[in-house]
Amino acid sequence: MQQEPIAVPAIRLTGLTKSFGSVNAVDGVDLDIAEGEFFSMLGPSGSGKTTVLRLIAGFEQPTAGTVQLRGRDVTGTAPFDRDVNTVFQDYALFPHMTVLENVAYGLRVRGVKKAERIARAQESLDAVRLSSYGARKPSELSGGQRQRVALARATVVKPKVLLLDEPLGALDLKLREQMQVELKELQRSLGITFIFVTHDQEEALTLSDRIAVFNNGKVVQLGTPTEIYERPTTSFVASFVGTSNIFDETLSKSLLGRGGTNSVRPERIALRGTPTAATSSAPGTIAELIYVGTSTRIVVDLDAGKRIIVLEQNSASDDATAPSDRRGERVHAEWASAAITPLDLP
Repeated sequence: MQQEPIAVPAIRLTGLTKSFGSVNAVDGVDLDIAEGEFFSMLGPSGSGKTTVLRLIAGFEQPTAGTVQLRGRDVTGTAPFDRDVNTVFQDYALFPHMTVLENVAYGLRVRGVKKAERIARAQESLDAVRLSSYGARKPSELSGGQRQRVALARATVVKPKVLLLDEPLGALDLKLREQMQVELKELQRSLGITFIFVTHDQEEALTLSDRIAVFNNGKVVQLGTPTEIYERPTTSFVASFVGTSNIFDETLSKSLLGRGGTNSVRPERIALRGTPTAATSSAPGTIAELIYVGTSTRIVVDLDAGKRIIVLEQNSASDDATAPSDRRGERVHAEWASAAITPLDLP
């Protein structure tokens, strides 16, 4: 997928390919990532995103193509000679070392004198709000605290690029949401380029300046979170990033009044008892309702033979009607023309 070139990018990937036998895990990826950008690589398992991260880190060698770091070709360079650092999902902390010793380890390997490395390690712990935890062992920390220690250890050496391989995946939902905010704040304060790998679309939308959506070893769409969510270009992106109602050529002509394949997000559809003057209206029957706290997901079987999802926000002023009370209710699904997104590819 083509993009506008970025002058002296933090990372430039050109024709990057990695084959395992007859399978191309990464298939001709061209990508520029800007200095200071929080960049996410999003995709399902096996899409190639983690392999790209390992190629950038130097843990894998490409079958073809090049990796440039700030204009320097590092394709054949060993991982320890690249000015990047990696945070893994399991954190990989040394259990026999204190938190402060863990954070200072990279500085010790680089020959930094003891007084300086202790001072810098303490600064990194301050940045991740663990100032008073230096004397503890990793076993005495919570999952979120261990994640912060791993971040402090990775950033204390001041890499130009920080690679994060699903670092929040092992955390529970509440802690993961908290760490998303803290991770973004840390990236802004440090000014380091973050490259973040995740299969969680909400996480990518929350954190990123830009997102590359991967599928089958290729970048299938590249853009800001708003562009990726509001203007998906393929059925895969529309379905993978959030939920979309996809209308094929036949249904698009009969229900939307246009050709091609199109999508409509669930929150852009309204349900009425009788049709109004909306651009598009289709009668149907409510098949199921799923209460999810702030909203209700409503499954509607349209008379035209299409099952759609509608998302309605819940309000404290609403009647406390059990979701099951509306099953079988006849409704008209309505959406404006601005809610319809044409998809270039199925």
